[in-house]
Amino acid sequence: MSTEQHLAGPLSAAVANLCQRLQPQVSARTAAGFREVLRRLGAPLQVAVAGRIKSGKSTLVNALIGRRVAPTDVGECTRLVTRFQYGTVDRVELVFFDGTKQVLPFDVGGMIPKDLEVDFDKVSHLEAYLTNAVLQNFTVIDTPGLGSLDLASVKRTEQLLGAAAQQDDAADSDELDETSRNAVAGAEAVLYVVTQGVRADDQQALAAFTAATASREAGPVNAIAVLNKADTITPESVEGSDGDVWKAATMLAEKQASTLKPRVADVIPVIGLIAESAESGGFTSADADALRLLSGLDDATWETMLISADIFTSWECDVPTGTRLRLLETLDLYGIRRAVDALRAEPDLTAGALRRRLLDASGLAGVRTRLDAVFRARADGIKAAAALASVTALAHASGDPGERQRVHDAIEVLLAKPEAHQLRLLEALTLVTSGAVNMPDDLAEEVLRVGSTAEIGEQLGMKGRPHKELSAYALERAGWWRSFASFGATPAQSRVAHVIHRAYFLIWQQLKAQAAG
Repeated sequence: MSTEQHLAGPLSAAVANLCQRLQPQVSARTAAGFREVLRRLGAPLQVAVAGRIKSGKSTLVNALIGRRVAPTDVGECTRLVTRFQYGTVDRVELVFFDGTKQVLPFDVGGMIPKDLEVDFDKVSHLEAYLTNAVLQNFTVIDTPGLGSLDLASVKRTEQLLGAAAQQDDAADSDELDETSRNAVAGAEAVLYVVTQGVRADDQQALAAFTAATASREAGPVNAIAVLNKADTITPESVEGSDGDVWKAATMLAEKQASTLKPRVADVIPVIGLIAESAESGGFTSADADALRLLSGLDDATWETMLISADIFTSWECDVPTGTRLRLLETLDLYGIRRAVDALRAEPDLTAGALRRRLLDASGLAGVRTRLDAVFRARADGIKAAAALASVTALAHASGDPGERQRVHDAIEVLLAKPEAHQLRLLEALTLVTSGAVNMPDDLAEEVLRVGSTAEIGEQLGMKGRPHKELSAYALERAGWWRSFASFGATPAQSRVAHVIHRAYFLIWQQLKAQAAG
């Protein structure tokens, strides 16, 4: 297969082989769908960045990519889905509903222009190809804000999250009907952006992310939330924060995580504006020089200027008003205070060192670490599970019972192999977190723990405990789940219980091998 060298790992390769074997045994329409599944398997992980309007999605996208390219001010382009993917030459293409494409020039600042010079209603989405290395691992999909009054923009987002198939081969596209296209559509993982208040429609959007994740529910394996604009949180509103903004944000993120779980793996605080400025070249040596001048002000003047943005820009001092306005636009008052505090503590800090301090203060490193732990490290399983869901949906859409059975049997053979247990575990996790299989709360929590991490101590809920204790506990829980599957569970629960039993048994085997080694 031409994309073989790009497959995320052995599970993706196994699903790719299944698709290739089945193609001659299914209808032309289903085979065309399988070709699209194969194409997606060979592509980087598709991560949708979604959230409510004005939650700072595009700012965060720029920070993650490391380049200020996505427009953040309201305009036509912010009402479109934009896919940022790796390319050897930087370019942006308008993709129209009829399949035609048109190159869109960058604006003078190197960004995608806010407004288009074409009929907006005829544009499907944007494809941005950038040489940034991060896009070799992730295709980042920026979406219009959910909750917008602009119903057309909301519809575009919902289409991406459910029915916006991305087709490179026009011939394949012609062979697929709408149902089949929908079966292979959608992002494979979700980065959901929230601000201080988790609203009901945030919950609903995550609950409806079946479509966003190739016909699978969003869950702790393929969804992360970030608490953006953490610097706007009033510490006094969070009990126990001791007046510290970042501590308040961390505590609020933990509270939101308990609200949004099991739909998301975690909620990570971040200050997208500071992250974007520090990471994408928006923070300059001239900015550092201006901050250095501000650091020389007496404490009373400085604290007065930080009371509000209006006072900061209007107070008389040696730094021009225009420069102070720019600092507000790139760092806001919180970032300005952090930078000046750093300069007062270490007056010899270079502009580069100050930029790194600001980047540290933004929390972007924590988001990237979690992205790597949840998405990149599990890309093989996420992509393989999404592909299997698409294959199942394609067979179901065919309407041919014989074809459906052949596909089902082939999948069952694949899942019966020991190396495919991770896919069984992901399936069990999805069944429980989506509510498709009801479990008592304590058992559901255990399934979540075992299936949501690859670290044995965390899987067992015994992080840091001695090896011997871990091994004994894994064997004990393996036996308990086997008994539950046979005697105490409903048929649906038994299906999950058998998977968890095997997960514990494999953990025990792994610990046993480690001890012997």
